Amino acid sequence: MAMLWKFMRVAKYSKTALSPKVKVRGIPTHSRHSSSKSVPSDFAANTPCSNTVELLGKAYPQDDYSNVTEKILSKVGKNLHNKKHHPLWLIKEQVKDHFYKQYIGRRGTPLFSVYDGLSPVVTVQQNFDSLLIPQNHVSRRKEDNYYLNRDHMLRAHTSAHQWDLIHSGLDAFLAVGDVYRRDTIDNTHYPVFHQMEGVRLFSCHELFSNIKDAEGLQMFEQGHRTAHKQECHTMEAVRLVEFNLKQVLTKLVTHIFGDGLQVRWVDCYFPFTHPSFEMEINFQGEWMEVLGCGVMEQQLVNSAGAQDKIGWAFGLGLERLAMILYDIPDIRLFWSEDERFLKQFIVPHIWQKIKFQPLSRYPPLINDISFWLPSETYSKNDFYDLARTIGGDLIEKIVLVDEFTHPKTKKVSHCYRIIYRHPERTLTQDEVHRIHQAIEESSVRELGVEGRF
Repeated sequence: MAMLWKFMRVAKYSKTALSPKVKVRGIPTHSRHSSSKSVPSDFAANTPCSNTVELLGKAYPQDDYSNVTEKILSKVGKNLHNKKHHPLWLIKEQVKDHFYKQYIGRRGTPLFSVYDGLSPVVTVQQNFDSLLIPQNHVSRRKEDNYYLNRDHMLRAHTSAHQWDLIHSGLDAFLAVGDVYRRDTIDNTHYPVFHQMEGVRLFSCHELFSNIKDAEGLQMFEQGHRTAHKQECHTMEAVRLVEFNLKQVLTKLVTHIFGDGLQVRWVDCYFPFTHPSFEMEINFQGEWMEVLGCGVMEQQLVNSAGAQDKIGWAFGLGLERLAMILYDIPDIRLFWSEDERFLKQFIVPHIWQKIKFQPLSRYPPLINDISFWLPSETYSKNDFYDLARTIGGDLIEKIVLVDEFTHPKTKKVSHCYRIIYRHPERTLTQDEVHRIHQAIEESSVRELGVEGRF
């Protein structure tokens, strides 16, 4: 299930080097991305978009909806959650181990099956329509997702596989994979992260089997939709599903983080579950959201062919759990190939306690950039995406530090503070200056802003 509908806007920016699994073919449609300045190849905005993208062995024709950059495409297929001894793999294996041992089917085999190799390229129908997300819902916007074209995209959540897996006849499963969203730039957000989806469906017998005097209890009715239940569900059924869901997740996080953990539930809204909740845990005195969950929309369950069942779904972020469990301070570290980072997670068993030892803390270099916004629609997330495309993982954080409206012209000016810091070495002022200058020039060229450099 999608954790939160916090997406960022998209801009059609330049490309960085593709992974071997990504090829771009066709005739360039424009040359806006070339730069007259010399910029390191790892950070530069390169050649323009072409009309076909080959990804994971398939070709996708581009159209007016295509907005995914090669910087993002180069991450596809990395599958950090499947790399042995990677911290995301450790977290995934811990959750799997817990579910395998805690929930056993009638034949003595694990109740939950696990799918961690599903393609991140999905159809718009899978990502939105199958989940009953309205056509005008904010989460569908081109500015908020990575589209290959009007029909295909990089999944924004592992929920994109819910309908297909239920339709295949599964009643209990975990789906794990990389998901792609635009987000702000700081030490806890990255446009590619990893989710685990959990779904459980119950028949009438399974739901009421342990209830005394359960005769006469029903799962469905023709009632009214309220804040506490769907119109087709009885209150008894919803309460039992909700209780089971919260019990399952509380056991999970307690098993991972240990006894004494404080947990609280917060009401929220997800388009394809009702009622919906977020779990927050108290970590070092601060409440942190770690997952979202809820009672599945019955219309979704019915359309997938499980009309006689009711169920729950949850979604958790593997990075969030790993950062808390191992005390990893920066989400960029998950993509590091530095042996000093990776070797810390080579342990004899998945449950071994690990306390991350920080790499040498290299000093930050801070530069500001100011410009007048264009008269047409502008989003600061467009600027974030451009800066990430050029500066990559050298940008630790971007903060909008000042917003000014000219009293006469009514023109609006933004000033952003960009914090550069390499996680593995000391940056020089010269290389940061070249990157920063490339961002300035690309902002004028790509976003139509008027520089105040």
